[in-house]
Amino acid sequence: MAQERLRLVISGYVQGVFFRAHADSEAKKLGLKGWVRNRADGTVEIVAEGERKALDRLKEWAHHGPPSARVTDVKVNYEPPTDEFENFSVRY
Repeated sequence: MAQERLRLVISGYVQGVFFRAHADSEAKKLGLKGWVRNRADGTVEIVAEGERKALDRLKEWAHHGPPSARVTDVKVNYEPPTDEFENFSVRY
């Protein structure tokens, strides 16, 4: 299957609620590569590469996140894949 790249920027109450750890677990479960990080503006950013079906499942998950999160918006952008990642990780 063709690889694709997805960038998500998640807004709401998403920092300090283990959003990154849960996103890391979800992405690994889906077989995706890339990273997740907190941004200075209070959002969480995810960049993931993999099959479209898995990326779509991660996108769906991001609309609610972990139980303690309160997601208000998810900006979605599909980009050309770069194949630069060996795994999925949390960036600090």
